[in-house]
Amino acid sequence: MFRYQILIEYDGTSYVGWQIQKKGKSIQKTIQSTLSKLLKQKITLYGSGRTDAGVHALEQSAHFDVKNKIQNIDKLIKSLNFFLNHKRISIINIKKKKINFHARHSAKERTYLYIIQNRLSPSTLNKDKEWHIKKKLDINLIKKGAKKLIGTFDYSTFRSSSCQAKSPIRTIKSIKIRSSKNKIEIEFKSQSFLQQQVRSMVGCLKYLGEKKWDLKTFDKVFKSKKRILCAPPAPPEGLFLTKVTY
Repeated sequence: MFRYQILIEYDGTSYVGWQIQKKGKSIQKTIQSTLSKLLKQKITLYGSGRTDAGVHALEQSAHFDVKNKIQNIDKLIKSLNFFLNHKRISIINIKKKKINFHARHSAKERTYLYIIQNRLSPSTLNKDKEWHIKKKLDINLIKKGAKKLIGTFDYSTFRSSSCQAKSPIRTIKSIKIRSSKNKIEIEFKSQSFLQQQVRSMVGCLKYLGEKKWDLKTFDKVFKSKKRILCAPPAPPEGLFLTKVTY
C-alpha cells in the first residue's frame, strides 16, 4: 500500500462543502470519484478538515492510499485536471508520503484568509470571492479586537451549534490584518479551528468595525461563551483555506 498527499485549489461556490453529504455535490466526492476511475480502484480521500458550503481553498491538503506505486505523477495530475478544471477544481500537486502521514492528524497549522470589500459598490470581478460591506469600517478598532482573540481560550461564542469537536478550547497563534484601498484581508493561524469559528469571529469584528459594539462589548461577548450573543457569521464566500502546514 502506498500513501500520497494531494494539494487542491477549488472554488466552493457551487458545492455543499468539502465533506461528502447525503445531498448535493461535495469537493471530496468529486475528486474521489475521478481518482477512482483513473486509478481503476476504489479510492478514499481524507481531507485536512472540512470547509463549509461556499468556502474556497487555495491549497487544501488531503491524502489517499493506492495498491501500486504511481509511476507517473505528472501524468496523473494532468489527467485529473482534464476532468476537474471545468468543475472549478485544480490539482496543484501530488506527493508520495510515508504510510503514517495523515492529512488531518499530522497537520501542525492551518491558515485561513478572509477578504472584505469595504466600499459602496460591489466588485463584479470578485463576486463570490469576498464580503461586500458598504459601511466604512474602523480598521484600528478591528485590529484591537483581533488582538483579544489571540491565545488559548474557550471559543464557545464562535462555535456552530452543529460543531462536533470534543473541546471548545483552541489556540489562535496569530491574526494579521492588511488593508489596502478598499480591501481588508484578515489572516488566521491555528492548529485547528471549530466549525464556523473564523466566520463567526469575522462577523463580530465587523460589528466592532461598524461601531455597533465597543471593545468592552466585544470582549464581554467573547468571554460569555454564549453562541446566542455572537454576531451573525460572515458569509462563506469571503473565506479561503490558504495553507495546511505539517
